[in-house]
Formats: sequence, C-alpha cells, structure tokens
Amino acid sequence: MEHQLTLSVSPHFSGKRTTQTIMLDVLIALLPAAVASALIFGFRSLLVIGVCVAVSMLSEFLFEKLCKRENTVLDLSAAVTGVLLAFNLPVGIPLWQAALGSVVAIVVVKQLFGGIGQNFANPAVVARIMMMTAFAGTMTNWMYVGASKGPDAVSSATPLMAAAPGKTAVMPSYLDLLLGNHAGCLGETCAAALLAGGVYLLARGIITWHTPVAFLATVALMSLLCGKDALYQLLSGGLLLGAIFMATDYATTPPTKWGKVIFGVGCGLITVLIRFWGNLPEGVSFSILLMNILTPYITKLTRNRPLIGGAKKK
Repeated sequence: MEHQLTLSVSPHFSGKRTTQTIMLDVLIALLPAAVASALIFGFRSLLVIGVCVAVSMLSEFLFEKLCKRENTVLDLSAAVTGVLLAFNLPVGIPLWQAALGSVVAIVVVKQLFGGIGQNFANPAVVARIMMMTAFAGTMTNWMYVGASKGPDAVSSATPLMAAAPGKTAVMPSYLDLLLGNHAGCLGETCAAALLAGGVYLLARGIITWHTPVAFLATVALMSLLCGKDALYQLLSGGLLLGAIFMATDYATTPPTKWGKVIFGVGCGLITVLIRFWGNLPEGVSFSILLMNILTPYITKLTRNRPLIGGAKKK
C-alpha cells in the first residue's frame, strides 16, 4: 500500500489556530486605532486605510496569479500589511503614493522573497522607509483635524517635533497624547487605542510580552538617563504602534524568548539614538528594520542547543 508523504516547513503541529485566524485577531486589535484615526483626522483617514488594504490584497492576488502560486490573499496577511502601512502615513498623503507604497510592501518586500514567512523584513516598515525617502515632503506634512476643528485640516508639529531642542511649538499634554489630540500619522496618535489592541493580542496569545516590554522599557530607561521625559517619549510618535504591532511580526523577529528580549532592547536603543541625536523625525521604523536584519543571528545565538550524552556538545 502506497503512502503519500507531505513535506512542509515548521512548525509541525496541528491546531485550531491558522494564519487567517491570527491575522483576523490582529485586525481586530487594530480596529480601535482605526476608529480613533477617523475621529481625529476625519473621513479621509478611512479612505487612506481602504486604499492601502485594497491595493495590498490586489497586489498579492495578481502577483501570485502571475507566478502561478497558491493564492494566499484570504489569509488576511496582506490586509494586515495594508492597515499597518496606512497607520504609518499622514492623513494628507496622496492616494497614489499610498497605493505605490502598498505595492512595494507586498510585491517587493513580501512576494519576491517567497511570500508570507519568507520575507526578511516587515513589509510595512520597509514601505514606509521607502516612502519617507521618495516622498519626504508629503510624508512629513502632518495635519491635525480634531472633532472640534471641523473639516479643514491644519498643518501642525508632531509631539516629537514640538519637543525637539530649539522648537517653540506647544507640546501636547499627557492626556492629549493618550487620546490622540495632536498631529501625527494615522495610527500612531491615540496611545489608548494602541494599548487596548496590545492587551487584546496578549490576552489572545497572539504576541508575548517580551519584545514590547523590552522595547518600551529600553526607551524609558534611556530617556531618563538622557534627562528626557520618559512618559512623553513612550506616548509620542510611532513607538507604541511599532512595539506592539510591528516588532512582534512572526516572520521577521526571533522566535526564542531571549531573542525577543534582545530584539526589543536593540530596537529601543536605536530608536533613542535616532530620536535624540539624529536628524530624522522618528526612529522606530529604522530600528525595527535594522533589527530585522539581525534576526537570524539573534535566533542562532539564543536557540536551544541539543545535549549529547547528558552534556553539551563541544
């Protein structure tokens, strides 16, 4: 009797949780921040999110169709990438630029490396960095609408820009940072919504505490050592978005517990270096990308080593 042997990549266990259910949980966790962005920036925020998600999913479908690969668009990973990219964009971004960024994230960073699980870096992170380089003007044109300000958006400084040396802009209060009443990218302003999403992911077991806590704790500690307001740094910029949703990506971060801690500490150190001494408005995306590159080495360093004859192999 012939038996058919099925070969696949690890992990080799079965369960109720699939890529689709994991990505659905991530989308649910991102929903509070999406709602907050609509309340803070108006209807156009939903339009930007919709364009990024639609183009991401369409790019994945067409590329896999062209390459005659198994279609994976229904696993929702492309939708998650689209939302994360949109969350890293200002509300006034031209829609064609948002669409181009989505194509880069899916086709260049994800599919050209083999698809989900094979990409070396977070697609949304790389796409944002590409857009910051190619479209610096529109990518740094942050606007704030606010529920009480009507439909007209007003250009404004982000919290990190307001706190920069020599700047005279009014710094938002802690409450404003928590509720998102300030300028910034779509998904990074409302700290309360991001924290709620993070709690949901932890409760569902989608992520572990190691990377987010190590990331945030490192930024807080270094801020205190450098004489900065640690709480202001934690609630500002894309730190919470990056630590909770982007530095915890399964494919591009270490799978081991100590690897996750090292990854988070590295992200925190690089973020602080860029924020305090760099010329860029934010360092979170660059820190995650650099640590993504180091992930294979961190994994190798922290993986469990087999024992032979009751002793470590020499």
